[in-house]
Amino acid sequence: MTQTADQERPATQPPAFPMPRSCPFSPPAQYAKLRESEPISRAVLKVNGKPTWLVSTYESMKKILGDSRVSANLKLPGYPLQVPVPEEMLQAVPLTFLSMDQPEHTVQRRLLAPEFSLRQIRALRPRIQQIVDARIDAMLAEGGPLDLVAALALPVPSLVICELLGVPYEDHPRFEHWAGQIMNHDISDAERGLAHYELDQYVDQLVTNKETTPGDDMISRLIAANRAEPSVEHADIVSMARLMLVTGHETTANMIALGTLALLEHPDQLAAVKADSTLLPKAVEELLRFFSISDAGTARVALEDIEIDGVVIKAGEGILPLNNSANHDESVFPDADTLDIRREARSHLAFGYGIHQCIGQNLARIELEMVYETLFRRIPGLRLTVPMSELKFKDDAIVYGMYELPVTW
Repeated sequence: MTQTADQERPATQPPAFPMPRSCPFSPPAQYAKLRESEPISRAVLKVNGKPTWLVSTYESMKKILGDSRVSANLKLPGYPLQVPVPEEMLQAVPLTFLSMDQPEHTVQRRLLAPEFSLRQIRALRPRIQQIVDARIDAMLAEGGPLDLVAALALPVPSLVICELLGVPYEDHPRFEHWAGQIMNHDISDAERGLAHYELDQYVDQLVTNKETTPGDDMISRLIAANRAEPSVEHADIVSMARLMLVTGHETTANMIALGTLALLEHPDQLAAVKADSTLLPKAVEELLRFFSISDAGTARVALEDIEIDGVVIKAGEGILPLNNSANHDESVFPDADTLDIRREARSHLAFGYGIHQCIGQNLARIELEMVYETLFRRIPGLRLTVPMSELKFKDDAIVYGMYELPVTW
């Protein structure tokens, strides 16, 4: 017997989403209850009061994200958008390939894919190592205590993505400000709209300049490839560049900080990594599984009625597949709430699943591996300067991370 949106929990008010965490190292406690009793469940978005479906188990998440009957188009009614954007502004903002469906998504992803191949990203290792070493040199010169987020976690991925795209690094405070404003729930629509506009203008001018004066960077190569075999317009390259600029640093920055904190708080795991650097790739996968810092990047909307695990999701209804819940599914990852850097965790869903799986995952993995290895090799005595209870965490369903990480050595 199947269940529909009109039949579920008749006497129970759906919970609000996002759900609060009681521990920074664990997903919301309600996720485990949902996986056990109601893997496909209803919730109400805190940001706007709209209903959505939550998908909380590993296999159910894969089913939804692999289903051609769901759309990533955030402009569709019912899409569970987690940022308070007025409808007129939402409809005016161009879609990025992250929010496109077939065939447009395939066209843009095919153009971008060579830039993020494993071979291409591995070729960046020497330069990434220089960037990491330079930041740690600066840390050592300044001396502790200092904020690891500001000193290392944010600058490293920002520098890397700036160099990759051909963006002057001196401009990074501007685009970090714009990105923060766009995701800020506490500012006015006018302020958020201004941030969108200024970021768009900046990236548009950047692409325009590279159309006439190309360099050795990703944007210039995208322009050249598109001229050789036209498939997209100027505005599409602007959209791709803007997406890479905004998403290419914040998520990795949060993982650098959270992963460092987790290793500091699990000294047995840290000791194992220090003793055997070949464990680092596994450690990175386990940390990605353990934190899964975004529960909103895989939001979808049903294009037609879909029956999944005995529940019918109707056409037009929003869906939030919770990768943070799926990555703590005990049926896939036994003892999932325990950090185990020897675990075979590469099957995690931190980068999503299906055709929209994160195109930058190779870059993120290499950056994380190199930062953790270099940081604990060069500053083996790194430690927190405040109790865990005093740390401040971001927890808004857009991205889970840290505001500051005070450390010394």
